[in-house]
Amino acid sequence: MRIIAFAAMVLAATAAAAQDKAAPATRSANAALAAQLDFTDRQDFDFAERGFIGSFADPVIRDAKGAVIRDLREVEFLRGRAPDTVNPSLWRNAQLTARHGLFKVADGIWQVRGLDLSNLTVIRGRTGWIVVDPLTTAEVARAAMTLVTKHLGARPVSAVIYTHSHVDHFGGVRGVVDEADVKAGKVAIYAPSGFLEQALSENVIAGPAMGTRAVYMFGNNLASGPAGHVGTGIGARGAGGAITLIPPTREIAKDGTIEIDGVRFEFQLTPGTEAPAEMNFYLPELRALCMAENLGGALHNILTPRGALVRDAKAWADYLTEARRRFGDRSDVLFTPHFWPRWGTSVIIDTIERQRDAYKFIHDQTVRLMNKGYSGVEIGNMLELPPELGRAWFNRGNYGSVSFNARAVYQRYMGHYDGNPVNLDPLPPSDLAKRYVAALGGSKRVLELGHQANAAGDYRWATELLGRLVMTEPSKEARDALAAALEQLAYRAESAPWRNIYLSGAQDLRGRPHAGGSERASFELARAMPLSSLLDVLAVRLDPAKTAGVDLTVAFVNPSIGERRVVRIARSVLTHQRSDAPAAATLTGSVPTILALLGRAKTPMELIAAGALKIDGDAAALQQFATLFETPPNGFPLVLPRVQ
Repeated sequence: MRIIAFAAMVLAATAAAAQDKAAPATRSANAALAAQLDFTDRQDFDFAERGFIGSFADPVIRDAKGAVIRDLREVEFLRGRAPDTVNPSLWRNAQLTARHGLFKVADGIWQVRGLDLSNLTVIRGRTGWIVVDPLTTAEVARAAMTLVTKHLGARPVSAVIYTHSHVDHFGGVRGVVDEADVKAGKVAIYAPSGFLEQALSENVIAGPAMGTRAVYMFGNNLASGPAGHVGTGIGARGAGGAITLIPPTREIAKDGTIEIDGVRFEFQLTPGTEAPAEMNFYLPELRALCMAENLGGALHNILTPRGALVRDAKAWADYLTEARRRFGDRSDVLFTPHFWPRWGTSVIIDTIERQRDAYKFIHDQTVRLMNKGYSGVEIGNMLELPPELGRAWFNRGNYGSVSFNARAVYQRYMGHYDGNPVNLDPLPPSDLAKRYVAALGGSKRVLELGHQANAAGDYRWATELLGRLVMTEPSKEARDALAAALEQLAYRAESAPWRNIYLSGAQDLRGRPHAGGSERASFELARAMPLSSLLDVLAVRLDPAKTAGVDLTVAFVNPSIGERRVVRIARSVLTHQRSDAPAAATLTGSVPTILALLGRAKTPMELIAAGALKIDGDAAALQQFATLFETPPNGFPLVLPRVQ
């Protein structure tokens, strides 16, 4: 009892300290929003608790070396009413997504929730578990399966399903199955058409840039607490560990019914929605509907702040209409790889229809206003969901937001340019900032105006002023003033990604630089790519400063599939094609071997001695080839000026 009492005192003291951080304008904004929302509606809390079986006796999940990859105790502060430093809608969302453990969804279906951004689902097949979306990292997926075994008994994994091409839905696969069993045909891995191409495109080709921005979006370097990280809006904090990939062995190329380990699945492909390659499925014998990430407990992103292809809001809404038509009347339970399930046919139909209408409203009204001449920024500031949509908790902007989504719809149709010739050829941000500061009377005057805006609670204007100043002259006073403005915007943000982005920026400004992006996904995923995709990655890393006057042709052979590709670097561009044409040198080896060579993890002699590599022709040509590429930095500044 003394320990519990002490913990309560610590939580109370932490909450009290957080209260002092919220400015009066922030407290007023949060109180005004709270007055508009129905906190007496407890349906989501009932759903989030339903079917709970148990969680971990030891709340700390570690990797093989003993390093902590997830500490479930970090969410214990999420009790009681929202502190003034957290938007009340977001606080409610964080309380719900923090619930962790094993839950029964229906007879034959269970989920492990609250360990990671996403949920791991197991479906009882005739001979083993069918695992749906095995989390982000192998270690946390392994921990989830340990919990399943503890409470439901030991069974082999007979199949894995990736619902879509985002890393938090496949990255933990090696914690669930052994690749040798997959190659031997003992375990089948199902994914929608185009899965591998899209997974590699997002996580490898653009991985360094997206990884850096994702650190801000998910608050990876923020401490948990009322003035810090309270959630991601879509699930728990992302777990550490090894991101892995085993390529699918079975492609779902069209809608239809197939049997997996004795269980009938009706698939609905939904390309271009929440992910470029995605699918829902329905289990007719269990009257259970999985909506992948096309539906959830909060509004989603039409364009994610970490960066991705802009999603098609109209297609998304249309696929939800189709799912409602095909499965709604036949469903007793709806579950997804995020959030908690929903039970009852009428509840399911209402959720699908009103979330569909939210995306359709944002799409249609953005296009309407766009056709009246408004820009994306203007529309984002004008648009609000009508009350019958916006008051539904599953349409609140705890993850995506109406403002950002409206700008995304505009971008999809019109691009980033707003049609005003003033904005056709803008100055670079750093140059513009210097001129902006000079025009306002110099650094001292801009800092004074920034302080005035902060004092008045006009934080968006404060960030506009102080952001320019920091890009021009990042003095400590300017950085601290900008950080203060960002923190207040964070404390009132309803969207978890917005909160995390603001707080991460403030943290960097205060001299605690974030760890940057991560290559931990890229190498593992690159191992799974075909040779052509590996060469596409090399093409976007070619350094023009090193290739002036170079005209070089080499060949790469992947002996496992008999593929030979001829690569030419000329005019500072890398092109490649399947060909038997002659080349200055030929390198024969698997994709992992080529990666080890180009990444200098192994020397050519080591790989040749191991029998993994063969080099024919002019070895000097291959040596020259390997020097023409650059390695992206492990992160870059987002809120501070870049060092030239």
